[in-house]
Amino acid sequence: MSDMLLEVAGIETAYGQSQVLHGLDLEIRAGETVTLLGRNGMGKTTAIRSIMGLTPARQGAISFRGSRIEAEAPDRIARRGIALVPEGRQIFPNLSVREHLVAFAENRSGAKEPWTPQRVFALFPRLRERAEHMGNQLSGGEQQMLAIGRALVTNPYLLVLDEATEGLAPLIREEIWKCLAALRAAGQTILVVDKYIERLVQLADRHTIIERGRVAWQGGSEELSSNRELWHRYLGV
Repeated sequence: MSDMLLEVAGIETAYGQSQVLHGLDLEIRAGETVTLLGRNGMGKTTAIRSIMGLTPARQGAISFRGSRIEAEAPDRIARRGIALVPEGRQIFPNLSVREHLVAFAENRSGAKEPWTPQRVFALFPRLRERAEHMGNQLSGGEQQMLAIGRALVTNPYLLVLDEATEGLAPLIREEIWKCLAALRAAGQTILVVDKYIERLVQLADRHTIIERGRVAWQGGSEELSSNRELWHRYLGV
């Protein structure tokens, strides 16, 4: 099998009569960390929703591990090994931290050393301390850690994070960045949407900038880091 894990080719996605994505292309190889960048409202979350089958693309193709998935239901796409850490976290208020992790645990990628609830507790000791707390008893930062842990225990081939550091206190945000760097170093393939460009150019291999539902620029971290005109033109930095 090719090392191409995810290939998005010319997808067009709309909400009713309002078209958001206009021929979007994206490629992710196994082991890469890739970002989707752009100002608010440019189509980043819609692209993720299309990949996950939550807002299916009307045209174009999405292939994952060599199989077309653009017409598949979200649950089937998830079982193939794509795990989403959604914007807003979407933690179940009436499940404990431990119950979240146990309920979602499955070795979908056949990892030799799979993520388990205990490994998540080692990654985020704060969650171990709150293992019996309900979802609605957690702080925003703790909920974000749980959302990441919940995704990891599915042992995905591809981990997708939509605004994983949004609204977090600086210390918690730093803990999330360190977690992502550790996951990348361990070989986890990651797709990230976030606004902290300075951290993303340190973390990721490649970047795709979206402008009004179209690819405006694609390239590596070194090129993006050195071209501040791109930051001003497309990212409002």
